Amino acid sequence: MSEETNAEKTEETTDAARGDSTPRGEQAPAVAKPLMLGRKLGMLQHFRPDGSAVAATVIAAEPNIVTAVRTKERDGYLGIQIGYGAIDRKKLQKARLGHLKESGASVANLREIRLDSVDGFKPGQAIGVERFTVGDKVDVVGTSKGKGFAGPVHLHHFSRGPKSHGSDHLRRQGSVGSGTTPGRVYKGLRMAAHQGAARITVKNLEILQADADRSLLVIAGAVPGARNGIVMVRKA
Repeated sequence: MSEETNAEKTEETTDAARGDSTPRGEQAPAVAKPLMLGRKLGMLQHFRPDGSAVAATVIAAEPNIVTAVRTKERDGYLGIQIGYGAIDRKKLQKARLGHLKESGASVANLREIRLDSVDGFKPGQAIGVERFTVGDKVDVVGTSKGKGFAGPVHLHHFSRGPKSHGSDHLRRQGSVGSGTTPGRVYKGLRMAAHQGAARITVKNLEILQADADRSLLVIAGAVPGARNGIVMVRKA
């Protein structure tokens, strides 16, 4: 067996391992504000050329695969659906496998993005880290850590009640309205509620490093969510 054949087989194996059966050269068309999905790996110190240290977040951003194209005639709007996160095909439901059949990818996470034009897009194309460069400003969208059910003092920073003997309002809510007028509690009043697990967008973060060989993005500052959480990075 020739060395060229061995090299081709190695590339095919690598593509299959990351859930990407698309040829490496087939890239999706460029858009004005590129975006892609990634996985938050954690935080570290990044040292700039001048020696200053910056708190930064590392994001694993393997190539995203275009899994579907939305058109005005068929869907009523323009956009694309992208997939991220290689997964064993045996772990996907038959409905998901049927949906991904045209793109030839097996991915765990899907997101849709509205676009002004979908000319040139087709299932199976790839979107990689090379679309971002050092110094770019990006917005990062993720789901914040869930903190469970929280009381008003912890959630809204309300003042506590008296600590005196017999007090039952140490960390409780105070008055929520008068009895006669309006005679009810207004909607939207700040009370004890579920905290976290919400969609959060952090804007204008700086790209410190874009490593296309290792599919990594290093972004200045903190991004929403816990380790291994799925985030969306889009150019500001």
